Amino acid sequence: MTVHDIRPTVDAPDDDPHIWLEEIEGTKPLEWVARQSAATLQRFGGQQFERDRDVLTAILNRPDKIPMVARRGNYLYNVWQDEQNPRGLWRRTTMASYKTPEPEWELLLDIDALATSENDDWIWSGAHIESKKRQRAIIRLSRGGSDAVVHREFDMDSFRFIEDGFNLPEAKGDLDWLDIDTVLISSALGEGMVTQSGYARTVRLWKRGSDPLSAPVIFECPPESMAVGADIDRSSGSERIWFVEQRSFFETTGWLGDREGAKQRLDVPATAWWNSYNKWLTVKPREDWTVSGITYPADTLLGMSLQAFLTGERNFQILFEAAPRRALQGFFWNDKKLVVSFLDNLAPRFEIFEPGEGKWTKTSVSALPAEGIVHLWSLDVEHDDTTGELLVAAQDPITPAQVLLLDIAKPEAIAAPTLLKQSPAVFDATGLVVTRHEAISTDGEAIPYTQIGPKGETGDAPVHMTGYGGFGLSMEPYYSASIGKLWLERGGTSVVANLRGGGEFGSAWHEAGRRAGKKLSHDDFAAIAADLVRRGVTRPERIAAEGGSNGGLLISNMLTRYPERFGALFCTIPLIDMRRYNKLLAGASWVDEYGDPDKPEDWDFLKELSAYHNAVPGRPYPPTLIATTRRDDRVHPGHARKMAAKLQALGYNTYFYEPEAGGHGYGKDNKERASFIALGYTFLRDAIGWKPVSE
Repeated sequence: MTVHDIRPTVDAPDDDPHIWLEEIEGTKPLEWVARQSAATLQRFGGQQFERDRDVLTAILNRPDKIPMVARRGNYLYNVWQDEQNPRGLWRRTTMASYKTPEPEWELLLDIDALATSENDDWIWSGAHIESKKRQRAIIRLSRGGSDAVVHREFDMDSFRFIEDGFNLPEAKGDLDWLDIDTVLISSALGEGMVTQSGYARTVRLWKRGSDPLSAPVIFECPPESMAVGADIDRSSGSERIWFVEQRSFFETTGWLGDREGAKQRLDVPATAWWNSYNKWLTVKPREDWTVSGITYPADTLLGMSLQAFLTGERNFQILFEAAPRRALQGFFWNDKKLVVSFLDNLAPRFEIFEPGEGKWTKTSVSALPAEGIVHLWSLDVEHDDTTGELLVAAQDPITPAQVLLLDIAKPEAIAAPTLLKQSPAVFDATGLVVTRHEAISTDGEAIPYTQIGPKGETGDAPVHMTGYGGFGLSMEPYYSASIGKLWLERGGTSVVANLRGGGEFGSAWHEAGRRAGKKLSHDDFAAIAADLVRRGVTRPERIAAEGGSNGGLLISNMLTRYPERFGALFCTIPLIDMRRYNKLLAGASWVDEYGDPDKPEDWDFLKELSAYHNAVPGRPYPPTLIATTRRDDRVHPGHARKMAAKLQALGYNTYFYEPEAGGHGYGKDNKERASFIALGYTFLRDAIGWKPVSE
């Protein structure tokens, strides 16, 4: 009889024989990683994987894909990746040129050439362009895709870096321009400048030519808070600075101030969403909020004069009221107008408000698709530059995206958006249909999901399931090149789950899947798997499930709690060890979502979610591939490493894969991302016994 080492366990959670795998760059852990990754590639990295990788890489590198842009001044900026430029080109064009089939681009920076010349693994992470003269930029460069970045000043005339400019070594955080000779530093760089979550705890005023580590601190938070930040706001015609202390993931405190620091606290609930533009303030409370004798229900959007609010008035205008399955998704300002997006039973809806001292004027945007996935955002990066022009992306799971230009400054133009770009179809959607269904979870709640696949039920469909269910993020069924080409086109079926813990139906939906409710979020996913069988779509051994990050926690719980409902599991960049997660990298910042394992009352429910502690021998666990990246400095790769090691020690059919780069994602370029995905789908198809005719 085989005796297995089942440590760590729920009863002895700190007795961890695999903790040595948390040493990310240690010699022994890296040798283990190399052996494991090689074995996985040996098993699944054959000709079919290589064909899939190459097909998907070619799709991601297509020359006719949509170049997404953002406007700063007279130019539209884009970062372009293709086969010849895997790391990317930072470039710009004009709107007139962008509207043509083949825009003319001016090259600003070749990231591949930079990485080669400096012998460093540079990945583009963004840029801030000084907003007045636009002669200088601060470029963010990441090594291998990590969240920590290097900041370097760049001359926009000569296209060269400034050696003695605003340059900062690698750290998590950001810089932003106050003027050509002054920036704000919100960076974890420097002794005592980092929170327990690994983010910046101070905002510093850095003058050109001075030592950044000696720059005066003008705002700070205690180390126990998650992070601080600063937003430079010129929308009113003069400069003001909003300082924000993020006390936890869902709690913030805002202060209005200037270059000397914070002056006046914004007296709104800590859990509220809020923003300000020009002379107006908008607030969405997460919980019911009683103020001046009036109770505003959770998720109501409120607006009023900022100056009146700061002087004590609370005469709000109600702009949006939530309802069951009708939930606010976002709101932002553009050209003195407020743009509001919400989901009405998962259908996209948009409204525009023009503020006034009396009643705010509302206009519904009816010219955009009423079904599918529709997002809109400002074309201009800087709030004070906005002219009313919005970009719109519209798609559904079998219809590729199109990008439209919507001008809300002209009433007649709201009804007539202009098509800018159309993405090509990258897989054959012939015969595919998109349907909506609901599964009943363990407590009777109806859980929506979207199914994409051939019409009619066979009882044996190869199903790919995915879900997330966390942090109030809504899961939407996009047009996916990888799912479409490597699964749907070959006769498979895809399912996207809307689990509790997400934001599809507002704060209550998120709250139901938070902390102790996270178990219900996982029950929801398992209920959908069972519903697919009940409806005659498939059988359990033909269901392949994938999830990443918080979705990796979901997948690991399907393994330990509902193994009989799945045929294969692909668990990526995952959170799994719920005993130590708050001590690993950015983990402390997620206590608001999951609970604190150092508190006995929280560990009582967290121990049920910690698949690492609940994995035991003798269960019908399906084949599992656990994959992460070494440069993920958000979710520690030790989660994935330790879970794979324990499952293998228990005798389960478990594989592990860890490329070096990629950060909290699937790779640093299109080929790496395609390799990660193709390997996972090759594994899933093999594990559920599906060999499509095309293979």
